[in-house]
Amino acid sequence: MRSSERFLTTHTGSLPRPEDLTKIMFAKAEGVPVDLGALAARVKSAVGEVVERQVKAGIDIVNDGEMSKPSYATYVKDRLTGFGGTTKAPVYQDLIGFPGMQKRVFSDPGRARRSAPACNGPIALRDAAAVATDIANMKVALGGEGVVGAFMSAASPGVISLFFGNDYYSTHEAYVFAIAEAMTSEYKAVVDAGFILQLDCPDLGMGRHIQFADLDLAAFRKKAQLHVEAMNHALAGLPPDRMRVHLCWGNYDGPHHCDVPLADIIDIAFAARPNGISFEAANPRHAHEWKLFETVRVPADKVLIPGVIESKSNFIEHPELVAQRIERYARLVGRENVIAGGDCGYGTWVGQAAVDPDVVWAKLAAMAEGARLASKLFWT
Repeated sequence: MRSSERFLTTHTGSLPRPEDLTKIMFAKAEGVPVDLGALAARVKSAVGEVVERQVKAGIDIVNDGEMSKPSYATYVKDRLTGFGGTTKAPVYQDLIGFPGMQKRVFSDPGRARRSAPACNGPIALRDAAAVATDIANMKVALGGEGVVGAFMSAASPGVISLFFGNDYYSTHEAYVFAIAEAMTSEYKAVVDAGFILQLDCPDLGMGRHIQFADLDLAAFRKKAQLHVEAMNHALAGLPPDRMRVHLCWGNYDGPHHCDVPLADIIDIAFAARPNGISFEAANPRHAHEWKLFETVRVPADKVLIPGVIESKSNFIEHPELVAQRIERYARLVGRENVIAGGDCGYGTWVGQAAVDPDVVWAKLAAMAEGARLASKLFWT
């Protein structure tokens, strides 16, 4: 969504879930009997609450906070058939030399409960009602709120293949395209409902040091290109200006010194059908990469959504710093081609608590204030 009047604000997707909802979702994940009707009602009310808080914080393009999902990618195990095996725990290359840090990352209460079974059968749509319920909840929540726009996120075929190992399909290509076919209806439903569709694509960044760490850069790029081809196949016919992708190198508090540079994957991201490109740009490992756009030309149909607030730190960014970050991109690619965003989510999976929930809302408000400051410079 371009603006010719000011810098718009958005975020990456997941937001802190209410404590009582977290407890119910933990119980459900652990096999404890829960009242599904009560859970559905609490999800619906939580969506209303999180939309209201986004508006209050000054966010222009809001979402449902992913209140219904156990995590942004693993939720698909409940919506698709074919996932009943066991996925081997991934190896994070940047944590290998830091055992203390590795222990801290994997002891996170939410991460420890996250379930990612392997594919052990044909993949197909199982629960079409789930996305319909998400859409209905969002529409109710937006009923009394004046917002510029709204988005809903969905796992890309590539990130699903990252979290769920393949024990069924003969090739990785066959596996990723099978996922794409099964996810097509969810993608279409979100766009048809009038929302912006966000495709979460950590596989294009994080996949380099986790999923394909044994490959050299050239071979990894071929895998990433395959993932984009599968995603584009699933998005065929959907309007590019109603979609965006999110790049990510892993929303965990680790060294990240093995992250693939943005320069090595930006052309692949530009090849994706969606017009919007959301990416981490505030954290210490990637904050310098704004300089890339001094030499890389952004295609005319693309809009950049750089992260201007960090998603793993409890520091509240100063609005002046936020404004400076927005200004850098605007001067390089044009003011109407920049939307302010966050590095990643603040509730990537149920129970994640890297940033205190109250701090999250203060950070979002700081981003909104920074966008206002930057807008004064560019539009007055």
